[in-house]
Amino acid sequence: MSQQRSFHIFSLYNQRMNQQLLSCSKTLSNAQLLEQTRSFFPTIIDYWNHLLFGDLIMLGRIVSNRIGKLDPNVLHGLPTAKTTSDVYSEPIDGIEVIRTRLDKVIIDIVDVLSEHDLAQTITYNTTEGDTVTAKVGDVLQHMFNHQTHHRGQLTCLLSQQGLDFGCTDLPVLVPEMKIL
Repeated sequence: MSQQRSFHIFSLYNQRMNQQLLSCSKTLSNAQLLEQTRSFFPTIIDYWNHLLFGDLIMLGRIVSNRIGKLDPNVLHGLPTAKTTSDVYSEPIDGIEVIRTRLDKVIIDIVDVLSEHDLAQTITYNTTEGDTVTAKVGDVLQHMFNHQTHHRGQLTCLLSQQGLDFGCTDLPVLVPEMKIL
């Protein structure tokens, strides 16, 4: 499977997992969403905001480097990521609006990038001020790994709340991968 097709699958998985976990999170009260978790991020809402941050900053780095046929305005109307502790919304409904739009943008970006685009290098500064040069494909791989890592933590917290977040298996959530 090509790297571009893999990223297409990952973008669909990302969208479906986020929808699934948002639906589950929305069953919690605001007090539960803001309750101290004693985990890496203080609250469930903090996890959702950090997931937004990770995607926004990585996509911003790619888009700002004008890779391939990417529309430079593809992120227009979405928040700009600045720090790892950015808060884009505290009500879960606000997070859902941003997350739903962002997940569609991720699919759109991944689907317009060619194998050639994924092999291009970009240079950016990290939030710590370090300069990094990396292939676009590696930046996307990091973004998808970052999502999976923090969603894993989030599923643990949802389990501790007694919630069933459903299946997380890629082949079940993205049956389209069988035809690619």
